[in-house]
Amino acid sequence: MSGHSKWATIKRKKGAADAKRGKIFTKLIREIATAARIGGGDPAGNPRLRLVIDKARGANMPKDNIERAIRKGTGEGGDTQYEEVVYEGYGPGGTAILLETLTDNRNRTVGEIRHVLTKFGGNLGASGCVSFLFEKKGLLTFERAGLDADALLEAALEAGAEDVIEGETSLDVTTTPGNFEKVRDELSRRGFKAASALISMQPTTTTRLEGKEAESMLRLADALDDLDDVQNVYANFDISDEEMAKIA
Repeated sequence: MSGHSKWATIKRKKGAADAKRGKIFTKLIREIATAARIGGGDPAGNPRLRLVIDKARGANMPKDNIERAIRKGTGEGGDTQYEEVVYEGYGPGGTAILLETLTDNRNRTVGEIRHVLTKFGGNLGASGCVSFLFEKKGLLTFERAGLDADALLEAALEAGAEDVIEGETSLDVTTTPGNFEKVRDELSRRGFKAASALISMQPTTTTRLEGKEAESMLRLADALDDLDDVQNVYANFDISDEEMAKIA
């Protein structure tokens, strides 16, 4: 499992503990509104909206908030529209960083991103400088505790998953974006409930980090994730379990 996946797992657990619910909801509302604006307000005919609604329910967002966000996207609840912009850059040790944002002010967003990158030893790059190092995948993460790993592996591959990657505390099931919902629903039907389920950009190669570079990269990833306009932070760093334990 890559260091980025480990960081995502730590972030998920930390997020539940820290209860950064207001910030999480703000990002989800933007994502729901944008999905509804682009593909319509009916989840049945809008896979992207369906996915983000599932994500919002997983974060315990109230139904009324979800419905208001959909109305906002379809033009019934406000006229603010967010633009999807991808930024690319580098972090400590030459780590490749890919940021997906939703913004109503590009100048503000790029300024905030540049400031955070510089603060933690990174820099903003040109469009296309690192995107070729990532590919879009469906990713389902399952906690290992009480899990029959062999049964999950068999069920995932039968459902059409690409791979099952074993970590110390979790298992990641990867799929093509097109097979994501099919695999997720089939595994759920068989009793395997994912701790998280999303379509994300997965690194095709990784950069090993240790010591101060590893610590700076994790701090940078957290700082970028805290920016209101940043929806998703992807990076290709790899940090050993031992190094993670030291930093934690």
